[in-house]
Amino acid sequence: MTTRYFSSKLFEFLNDLAENNNREWFKEHQDQYERYVREPALDFINDFATPLEGISSHFVADSRKVGGSLFRIQRDTRFAKDKTPYKENTGLQFRHASAKDVHAPGFYVNLQPGECYMGVGLWRPETKMAYAIREKIDQDPNSWKRATRGKRFTDVFTVTGDSLSRPPKGYSEDHPLIEDLKRKDFIASTRLTQRQITSDHFMEYFTDNCKRATPFMKFLCDAVGVPF
Repeated sequence: MTTRYFSSKLFEFLNDLAENNNREWFKEHQDQYERYVREPALDFINDFATPLEGISSHFVADSRKVGGSLFRIQRDTRFAKDKTPYKENTGLQFRHASAKDVHAPGFYVNLQPGECYMGVGLWRPETKMAYAIREKIDQDPNSWKRATRGKRFTDVFTVTGDSLSRPPKGYSEDHPLIEDLKRKDFIASTRLTQRQITSDHFMEYFTDNCKRATPFMKFLCDAVGVPF
């Protein structure tokens, strides 16, 4: 049975929020946020728990209103130049169970008018973890190439993120995988359309994409020493 989780009302709300990013407006329209954004997102998270278990039992779909897989709509403005109080996107992250203790890969969805995508991997790991991934790439290049260059993966995902300007310590410029070794982010992403997100088949589509990323996620988990 298929289920439609998100509607065009989610994007209408986020468009309106972008034009009225203040606490008074949000308070007046909080019922719309609950109905069109938070409730369907929590339903999606709750229902994704079962297919996620089939991908890996070490990732978490947590449908709590606060502290779970749904990011807060409120921005942390304490150290930001931009003092607008609310995010203009909705973010869902399915974290590794070890993520509180170590940097670990995760699955991510960004819902925002004109900027919808899903991502997989590990963004900006601390130096020790980054070097662990580079060491794994260096020692097991074939697995890395299968994970990042296999057709089932590249039909959907593009490995992206920032890179060092120079080779990391211990690696020469002529290393055959130097561009991968220079990465600061070990992530891959794919664009999503509003039509995909608001269709009855978005759960099926998202699950298939997560499955396509399995070799990539397993490689990163192995590299940083957490189970997949």
